[in-house]
Amino acid sequence: MLESTTKTEFRHVSYLWDEEKAAKLAGDEVGLLIYRSNLLGADLRLTNYGGGNTSCKAMAKDPLTGQETEVMWVKGSGGDLGTLKRSGLAALYVDRLRSLKNVYRGIAHEDEMVELFNHSIFDLSSKAPSIDTPLHGFLPFKHIDHLHPDAAIAIAAAKDGKKITEELFSGTIGWVDWQRPGFDLGLQLRQCLEENPGIRGIMLGSHGLFTWGNTAYESYMNTLEVIERCAEYLEQNIGKKGPVFGGAKIQSLEERQRRKQAAALVPVLRGFCSSERHMVGHFTDDARVLEFINSNDLERLAPMGTSCPDHFLRTKISPLVLNLKPDEDLSDVKALKERLAPAFEKYRQMYADYYENHKHPNSPAVRDKNPVVILYPGVGMFTFSKDKQTTRVASEFYINAINVMKGAEAVSEYISLPRQEAFDIEYWLLEEAKLQRMPTPKALSGRIALITGSAGGIGKAIAKKFVEEGAVVVLNDMNEERLEGAGVEFKAAYGKDSYATAVLDVTKGDQIQEAFNTAALAFGGVDIIVNNAGLSISKSIEDHTDKDWDLLYDVLVKGQFMVTQAGVELMRKQDIGGDVLNIVSKNALVSGPNNAGYGSAKAAQLHLSRLNAAELGGDGIRVNVVNPDAVISDSNIWAGGWAEGRAKAYGVKVEELPEFYAKRTLLNEIILPEDIANACFAFVGGLLNKSTGNVLNVDGGVAMAFVR
Repeated sequence: MLESTTKTEFRHVSYLWDEEKAAKLAGDEVGLLIYRSNLLGADLRLTNYGGGNTSCKAMAKDPLTGQETEVMWVKGSGGDLGTLKRSGLAALYVDRLRSLKNVYRGIAHEDEMVELFNHSIFDLSSKAPSIDTPLHGFLPFKHIDHLHPDAAIAIAAAKDGKKITEELFSGTIGWVDWQRPGFDLGLQLRQCLEENPGIRGIMLGSHGLFTWGNTAYESYMNTLEVIERCAEYLEQNIGKKGPVFGGAKIQSLEERQRRKQAAALVPVLRGFCSSERHMVGHFTDDARVLEFINSNDLERLAPMGTSCPDHFLRTKISPLVLNLKPDEDLSDVKALKERLAPAFEKYRQMYADYYENHKHPNSPAVRDKNPVVILYPGVGMFTFSKDKQTTRVASEFYINAINVMKGAEAVSEYISLPRQEAFDIEYWLLEEAKLQRMPTPKALSGRIALITGSAGGIGKAIAKKFVEEGAVVVLNDMNEERLEGAGVEFKAAYGKDSYATAVLDVTKGDQIQEAFNTAALAFGGVDIIVNNAGLSISKSIEDHTDKDWDLLYDVLVKGQFMVTQAGVELMRKQDIGGDVLNIVSKNALVSGPNNAGYGSAKAAQLHLSRLNAAELGGDGIRVNVVNPDAVISDSNIWAGGWAEGRAKAYGVKVEELPEFYAKRTLLNEIILPEDIANACFAFVGGLLNKSTGNVLNVDGGVAMAFVR
């Protein structure tokens, strides 16, 4: 056994145990399991997002007999240790689970055992058991941790991993060769323990680590100590055999240039990766990524793929490596696409061959053949998947894989899973069943939207609606404080992956370009542009100034044009179509007093929309207009002098304006920001994909504004 360490001695893992918090859970083994799990999941050096599982065994009263019986609580299918709650646990009778060995027909019949787990359920309202359940059930320990730490997997995925484990831990950590998780692997863990009594854990070849203890704290400390020792060993050996990854083959661009190249390239990559469905992208130029992709060993290691099942389930069997110079001229988009197309076709063919060569008669149909991970030496790594969280996690998992390769190469030689084993995991019928149980994608899943002026009012309502329907959004505003507040609100309501932010004054070309660069680097491009930013000035002809006129036209007309122009450039790089929505006004169609500047600018916006629709149809880009009227709630426009001006023009008090506007409509309705958001969704939600150049009034019914 290793000598017990103290919390101050850990350098490679985080000791987070709080005695006071744990004391409050004394006697509640399930509560302590959840507490321990959350601590382990909080340190990504111990396990990756969604990976690993933990368990505890304790006595509980059988609801059928009233007698005390041993029950195992184990993390159920899906979920993440860092956020695990009681509802995420499966609860099973230990004796019933173990008795399933009497009906187990062998490794060829693994899948049928998952359904039989249901006969062992103790708490009928608990989470469905995962395939790892028997791995915990056949070990006798009260508390068990099964994690996928990079430091341990580096040893588990090394050619000499078994020997290294034996020597490093002096025989106190057992070894089980790679095998797909399931009932038989649970039996092998039990056999390993029986053959090696007194061991403190088991290393699973190319997979991960099992550790345990008789209490939650003992298990937690044992886990930290073993992983710490693995990390120390790797640290001591990295560089001894020679330069990491064979040394650098090329040098990275400096950071600003890397991000400039990435922003220019990623929409093109997204277009290729979205050949079957819209994908969301992620970019990172993390130092660990650059060390790998710039190295001499990239060409040898990248095609090998990853080892741990958690890794390749999210990153695909191997990445696509781009044959581009770091400082490649990317300005000729047509030439760039012609150069990249063969690489994507080659990758798709490789994946199709991989499927055909390893499929079984009952294998699910081949999935999207495009790469998930794309490496650009000297610049960084791109990942693409169905939504932002999934693509970000894929990026994190490939960094885990890089860490594993680095460690394994330092102490031995990295080995990946055989292709057949990898296929059998990726196209496992149980994995397919899990995919089939996932919710149907929302209407805007995979879509990226940039809504100008989206920190409040109509713009924020549109952004909320789009996120709720599955999109990711770039929030922006010229008011940084307001923008920051919107970001806080979106993070709390929808999570960090739902949005990005950019300071944007639509009259400034550099800020417009930077906003679209933000969209590209955060999400891979843009699909929906909503020109919503605006202002209003209500003055008589004699009171109107040149400054008023120029400001209205600069923001409303020129701003709409400049944002559309920059966004269309990005959409054309993607070549997957898109939508431009222009929030105009009833005033584009209706004449009224004290409104020459604002009304004529709105009319210009409306006709500019028609002109853009006529020009962009060939690119599959639809341009449509929503005409609101009198949207007062949370509006910057109404917070200024516009309300006073309109009240004066109509001979009413400011506080009477909402009722005045409602009464003049055919439906007698007050118009809210959410009403405009719903109209925008109607255009982009899939039902009107064959409509462009149209105008939708959302004004409660103003007869003078009927479109003729």
